[in-house]
Amino acid sequence: LSKKNDGLIAAKLLNLATLKNATFITLAIGTLRLTDKTSPMLKYLFLFFMLIHGLIHFMGFAKAFNNSTQITTDISKQVGFLWFFTAILFIAVAILFFLKIDSWAYIAIAATIISQILIISIWKDAKFGTIANTIILLVIIAALASQLFESQFRKDVKNNLQLTNLIQSDLLKDADIQFLPPPIQNYLRYTGAVNKPKLKNVRIVFNGEMRDKGKDWFKFQSVQYNFFDKPARLFFMKARMYGITVPAYHDYQNGKAAMEVKLFGLFPVVQAKGNEMDKAETVTLFNDMCLMFPSSLIDKRIQLESIDRKSAKATFTNGTNKITATLYFNQTGQLINFISDDRYTISDMKQYRFSTPVNDYKLINGRNVPTYGETVWHYPDGEFIYGKFKLVSIEYNVNAY
Repeated sequence: LSKKNDGLIAAKLLNLATLKNATFITLAIGTLRLTDKTSPMLKYLFLFFMLIHGLIHFMGFAKAFNNSTQITTDISKQVGFLWFFTAILFIAVAILFFLKIDSWAYIAIAATIISQILIISIWKDAKFGTIANTIILLVIIAALASQLFESQFRKDVKNNLQLTNLIQSDLLKDADIQFLPPPIQNYLRYTGAVNKPKLKNVRIVFNGEMRDKGKDWFKFQSVQYNFFDKPARLFFMKARMYGITVPAYHDYQNGKAAMEVKLFGLFPVVQAKGNEMDKAETVTLFNDMCLMFPSSLIDKRIQLESIDRKSAKATFTNGTNKITATLYFNQTGQLINFISDDRYTISDMKQYRFSTPVNDYKLINGRNVPTYGETVWHYPDGEFIYGKFKLVSIEYNVNAY
């Protein structure tokens, strides 16, 4: 509404459209939202949808003051102000939604309830507005369900942060890595881990793409926290599939793993746990340790031995889970691949060779880390790249969520 053209368009809609027709416009926009596959476009369509629905409420305000509208039912001035207030609420909701402020959903509930009461009061003229309110309410339910689903991830992160905040972090010295195989020592020195604080936790954000065999790529963004004293990996991902956000939570704590994927944060799509998941996520945790925060390789739960100048064998034991991997390095000292035969696919819970080739090392927050990596299954019929990860940010020894 801040732009002149937008204001003119809104005025024309209010002056030329009947209340019924304007509601059908919002319904059409809502229908487009369900079929469009471009995430930003969906956001703007729903934003426009709420703005139009809010602007229509100004017609009730106009009717109360005897301005010409298509509404036939009389509206008192007191109720007219309530129509005006509801319009402002919907505009505020649209702004909060655009700014990605979670409170938009709670204000939208109030706006929708008031709107529906007003619609009922002039049902003959405004009954089709119920359709618009229903669409908005469905989106609100999905948004709140997603927030509730993500709240468990946040709670787990905060609980683990409270524990690691109690740990004192001294510097990793050259003497601390002398017992490690030469390829690992070279790698730690290359990454800049020596003479830096030992790690208690790390926060990582990725953008990327994933796919299942025989299916198209879908985009995602993930946030994860890893903890080292009591090994834990908390990974929350928001995928975009057919224009819909599908959240997923991978939880690995106390040697136990679980994964849950929920459509709209409401309907379970995937739920996985058990011994195979525990071992698979132990591999994933150790993969993170090797690639993203190798100073953790001094942990006594890890046994390392040289294979040759550019490779080493690693065994990681966490509780009842014991896994092995082979680490491959280049001449510069960079870790360029991680291969393990101890990981299971979620689709059929069978073991296949798993590898994560990485490249494009960059200096971030004082440490050299790979900023691009792929996850690969080595199926009997050939290699299959199922994930592409681009590092957005990495923070070490964080104190708060």
